[in-house]
Amino acid sequence: MDRAQKEKVVEELGQIFESSGVVVVAHYAGLTVAEMQDLRARAREADASVRVAKNRLAKIALDGKPCASIAEHLTGMTVLTFSEDPVAAAKVSEKFAKDNQKYVILGGAMGETALDRAGVKAVSEMPSREELIASIVGCIGAPASNIAGAIGAPASNIASILSTIEEKAEAA
Repeated sequence: MDRAQKEKVVEELGQIFESSGVVVVAHYAGLTVAEMQDLRARAREADASVRVAKNRLAKIALDGKPCASIAEHLTGMTVLTFSEDPVAAAKVSEKFAKDNQKYVILGGAMGETALDRAGVKAVSEMPSREELIASIVGCIGAPASNIAGAIGAPASNIASILSTIEEKAEAA
């Protein structure tokens, strides 16, 4: 890789580190190409990304970035999983680590907060942005449907009472 290519990689990594809600660092030694493709596919499905980069270039890109704390994890064969959603990359990494013993999560960062192995696991157990939005919409929608039900119920009760009175009047 020549100097211009290295500068481009450092710039790309810098943008990743700045815009990501979470970055997870893991060792991937021993994974097959098919297994790495599986990791990338899982990440794509969750709106996350996977990037393998030279540790030295990644450390240069981390300089002055919010997630600079992950520099200590950049040794050996490392892979970065990242996403704008502060939970997606951690969820993908945790699921993949359960299925593949050769994928070892070292830690990560959520903004300026450094995450150790347990921290990444804790983040992965949090609800995703979509799940939070769905629960908020459900909370907002529930009272409206209850009100509509309460308003509609007396009318149906009155209608059934009137029909009962009418039936009794016809029978008499």
